[in-house]
Amino acid sequence: MPSPELISSRSPRVAAAKRLARRNFRGKERRFIAEGPQAVREAVEHRSGGEATLTELFTTVEAAERYADIVAAARQAGARVHYADDEVLAEVSQTVTPQGLVGVCRFLDSPFEEILKARPKLVAVLAHVRDPGNAGTVLRCADAAGADAVVLTDASVDLYNPKSVRASVGSLFHLPVAVGVPVEQAVQGLRDAGVRILAADGAGSDDLDAELDAGTMGGPTAWIFGNEAWGLPEETRALADAVVRVPIHGKAESLNLATAAAVCLYASARAQRAPAGCRSVTSA
Repeated sequence: MPSPELISSRSPRVAAAKRLARRNFRGKERRFIAEGPQAVREAVEHRSGGEATLTELFTTVEAAERYADIVAAARQAGARVHYADDEVLAEVSQTVTPQGLVGVCRFLDSPFEEILKARPKLVAVLAHVRDPGNAGTVLRCADAAGADAVVLTDASVDLYNPKSVRASVGSLFHLPVAVGVPVEQAVQGLRDAGVRILAADGAGSDDLDAELDAGTMGGPTAWIFGNEAWGLPEETRALADAVVRVPIHGKAESLNLATAAAVCLYASARAQRAPAGCRSVTSA
C-alpha cells in the first residue's frame, strides 16, 4: 500500500489553519483548533446545530496509525483528513510538542437563552477571568462536578483560545457554554430561572462550610468566579445573593481560581445529590 500523500506547508489549508492562532481570524471563520487525541476524539463525536463539529484533521502518518480509530471516525463524520510531516504539523499546532493530531472545529457555544430554557441546576459563571488556562480548567471542573452549563462573560477570556481548549481536556465538548454575556444579564437571567447566585470570593462574609451545614445549597445554584489576581469587583459581588469564601483551615495564603472553583462546584453537587437535594426550580 503506497504511503499517503503529505500536504505541503504552502497549501491554502495549512495557511488557513495557522491563522486560527489569532482571535480575530477565529471569530471571522468561526473555527478553532483542538489538539491531541483526547480533544480530537471528543470533537469527532460532537455535533452542533445538526453539523459535525470537526471539519478537518491534520495528522502525521505515525499518529494516523497509532490512532487509526480516531482518524477513521473523523472520515466517517465527514472531516477532511490531511497527512502532514512533523514540520507542517508544528506550523498548524499551537503547542511546542504536537501530539500528531490537530483538528479544525466549528464554534460550538450555545445561546444563553437556550441554557436558561433547560432550567439548569448548577452553573459556573466566569466573570473577569483573563487567564485562558484557568478558564479551561474551571470548565473541566464544572464538567467533572456535573454542572449543566458554563457562562463566560464579555469581560472574560476567549473560550477558543488554544490554551483554554487544551486546559479543558475535552470538557469543552461535553456541556453547553455561553460566551460574551454581560455579567448583569447572566445574573438576572439565571435568577429569573430560579437559580440562586453565589459569588466565590476569599473575602466573602459567608463561609462555605456554614452554608453546607445550614442546608442552603441543595437548590439550583450558579457560582460566579472572578479574576485570578484581584477576584471579583464590588459591583459584581453586589449582584450575588451571597458572597461565599472557601475556608482555609491551614496556613495557606489562599487557593488558586481553579482549586477554589472545584471546591465550590463539588460542594453544590454534593448538596444537590443529598436525599433532600436539588429541588425543581418550578416547585414551590
